[in-house]
Amino acid sequence: MAECKIKVFGIVGPTASGKTSLAVEVCKRLGGEVVSCDSMQIYKGMDIATAKPTPEEMCGIPHHLIGFLDPTESYSVARYCEDAKKAIEEISSAGRVPLLAGGTGLYYSSLADNITFFEEEADLEYRRFLFERAEKEGAQVLYDELLEADPERAQTLHINDLNRIIRALEILHTTGKSITLQNKESKLIESPFEFRTVCLDAKDRQFLYDRINARVDIMMENGLLEEAERFLHSDIGNTAVQAIGYKELRPYYDGTATLDECIENLKMQTRRYAKRQLTWFRRDERIKTLYIDEVTSLDELAGEAIRFFTGESYEQ
Repeated sequence: MAECKIKVFGIVGPTASGKTSLAVEVCKRLGGEVVSCDSMQIYKGMDIATAKPTPEEMCGIPHHLIGFLDPTESYSVARYCEDAKKAIEEISSAGRVPLLAGGTGLYYSSLADNITFFEEEADLEYRRFLFERAEKEGAQVLYDELLEADPERAQTLHINDLNRIIRALEILHTTGKSITLQNKESKLIESPFEFRTVCLDAKDRQFLYDRINARVDIMMENGLLEEAERFLHSDIGNTAVQAIGYKELRPYYDGTATLDECIENLKMQTRRYAKRQLTWFRRDERIKTLYIDEVTSLDELAGEAIRFFTGESYEQ
């Protein structure tokens, strides 16, 4: 029954929109704990590039699923949903309010929609074939094939996310069905959670872009260059190294671009990522939009969010 479901509040949105500070403020007022919904903040040591909240920013509020995984390890959306469900249930059992916060759309939607994941047998020979093709022909060729066969899945992936692109093509090859089709055909078990989620946005797009640019500058001041060098010169795995903030600085170390050029590219790529995040969350009509450029303070923004979380109506 719906009344038996665990209520989960959500704060999603693009990078630099203020999700962390809002989540902490809401948790202070409601007695909550944060469950991260970020595919890169899960890794240990990847602190600056992923804008991982510092202990000072957490303000004593417990944060789950942050910095627990070695960067050399792989991590799937299926595993995230298992870990997030466990964290939410533990928080609720302790009499606290679970609050999901982050900007990874695939993680959020898979959890909120209670997607059933199919464990398919691996076809290692076909996987090696695809990796060899990527080396010879480039990742773009494989991405284009996935875009044609499963456009919905392709649009959730970055072209450099070769592991997931190949995995999607492998599943299509071994089962004859795309991941998207399998999800649609799956008879989903009713979710044990009731989500009420807000998405942070800005009516003035330049307002958000200015925040993104300023965040990159702060990251550089806080040691992003040194963090990137440490990871780019280590074997941390294909997934982790794709964090925005590392690969954009590689040309500087390769001697093919100046530091200023790399920083400007990093800002541009981050703005593009923010647009993709917003596109994802806007598709979900259940999510209420809060405009960060229409409030005067964090206090006011938190008040709006809490009124939605605790109110009787889902109407915008």
